[in-house]
Amino acid sequence: MKTLLAFLCLSLLPLAAQSKVGSSRKSLLDSDPRVVYLTDLPDKQIELMIIKEAPVFSDVDGKVKLGMIKADQKVKIEAISEKAYKVRGQGTRDGISGWVGPWAFASKDPQFVDNLKKFYTRQLEINKLIEDKEVALGMTTDEVAKSLGQPTKSTVRLTDKGQSGTWEFIEFDEQKNYTLVRNQGTGEMYRQLTSITQIEKNKRVVEFTAGTVSAIEDLENKKADNVRIVVPPVVFGW
Repeated sequence: MKTLLAFLCLSLLPLAAQSKVGSSRKSLLDSDPRVVYLTDLPDKQIELMIIKEAPVFSDVDGKVKLGMIKADQKVKIEAISEKAYKVRGQGTRDGISGWVGPWAFASKDPQFVDNLKKFYTRQLEINKLIEDKEVALGMTTDEVAKSLGQPTKSTVRLTDKGQSGTWEFIEFDEQKNYTLVRNQGTGEMYRQLTSITQIEKNKRVVEFTAGTVSAIEDLENKKADNVRIVVPPVVFGW
């Protein structure tokens, strides 16, 4: 398998520089749209065994070699690109973190490389949907919550296929209601706010079956050609 090792994996900043980052928790170098960061997905913890000593790189073209990672150790995948995995483990000299080609790993599942490719492709699409605050068939409840936030209303039911139900996302306009009141001192009339009415502006209903989106209804636009579909989550067998 040809190995194309991707993107910078680790940014080592001096303490003074780190203090300038402020509240930003992720380095600007860790924002490549081609990379899926599993550290942002706590439910996607993948561990693989390194079976061959392999070079570790830090740059997208595999030009900057950091060192070698030792074989016969289990490592957790921190991020994936189209052709390589970012891991942290024991190097031939010291601890090391960087991008390693898939050929250096093994799993009990012979399809693990293909599964990771499918997961990677799907996650790139999910990341774009979340960035655009959109939803698509095949997304999970967690992914919808990351994209649209918490629902205004929800119904949940348990079936033999798992958890199902609907989430409603309602956008309201506020209508302020006034009455004319006479000033007892001056006799002048003025408007006094008496209540605020919330008027439903639009509503999106997302239906889940077995934990994934099975139907989407938008009351403002029901055109079928506007419905997007993504594949269901990949089930791993590591």
